[in-house]
Amino acid sequence: MTRIVLLFACLLMLSACVHKLFTHSNKPKTSKSLGKILKSKDNEYKYKMAEQYYEEKNYSSAQQLYEDLFPYIKGTDRYELMYYKVAFCYYNQKDYLNAENYFKTFTETFPNSSKSEECEYMRAYTYYKQSPKVDLDQTNTSKTIGLMQAFINTHPASVKVKEANDIIDLCRQKLEQKEFNNAQLYYNLGYFRAAAISFGTVSENFPDSKRGDEYKLQVIRSYYKYAEQSIEDKQPERFGKVITECSEFAERYTDSKLLPEVIKIKNQTNIYLKNLKK
Repeated sequence: MTRIVLLFACLLMLSACVHKLFTHSNKPKTSKSLGKILKSKDNEYKYKMAEQYYEEKNYSSAQQLYEDLFPYIKGTDRYELMYYKVAFCYYNQKDYLNAENYFKTFTETFPNSSKSEECEYMRAYTYYKQSPKVDLDQTNTSKTIGLMQAFINTHPASVKVKEANDIIDLCRQKLEQKEFNNAQLYYNLGYFRAAAISFGTVSENFPDSKRGDEYKLQVIRSYYKYAEQSIEDKQPERFGKVITECSEFAERYTDSKLLPEVIKIKNQTNIYLKNLKK
C-alpha cells in the first residue's frame, strides 16, 4: 500500500514539473511591459527590446518601439534595417495597407540597398493579399498585375520571377471570372444584346483563355435570343449575325466539344430565316 501511495505522489510531482516546464516555454521571453519600455529615456535599451520583440514575433510591440525610435535612429547605420523590419511588422500583422506604404518608401529611400528588390516584390505582394473575392471591386487585383509585371521587367533574373508570373496568372483568372459573371448577369436578366457584347469583350480581353469557346458560344446564344425576341422587320439582320458568329466559331474552334451545339443553333437559325422569307 505504501509503495502505491509513493508511486502516486511521484506521478503527481512529475506531472506538475512537466506542466510548469511547458507553460514556461510558451511565455514570451520579454517580461517588461511595453508601456514601461516606451516611457524609458534609454534609446539603446528600447532598441534592444524592439529587437527582442521582433525576434519573438511580437510584431505589434516591435513596430511601436521601432517607430518611437525613428527620430533618433534616422541617419544612422541602423535606420535602413529598422525601416525594413517595420515594413515586415505591419505585413505580419496583416496590415497590408501600411505594409505597402513602408515597402514602397523603403525602395525610394534606399534604392541601392541589398533588400530593395525584396521590398519591391513585397510591395506588389501586399496588393495581392488585399485582392478581394471575385464579386467585389478588383482595383487591387489590377494593381497587383501592374506591379508584378513591373517587377519582372526590372528584375528579369530574380528568383521571384516565376512566383510573380504565377500570381499574375491567378489575378488575370479572377478578372476574367468577374467579367464573365457580369456578362452572365446580363444574360440571366434578359438583356441579350448587352450580354452578347459583354461575352465578346471577355473573349477579346482574354484571347488565350481556355474558356474561349465557352465565351463564343455564349455570344451566339445571346444573339440568338436577341434576334428571337426582336420585331419581325429586324429579325433577318439579327439572325444573320447569329449565322456569322456560328461560322466564326466553327472556323476557330474546330475541335471544341461545344461545336455540335453551335451547329444545332446555326441549323435552327437557317430554318428561322427560311420561314421569315416565306
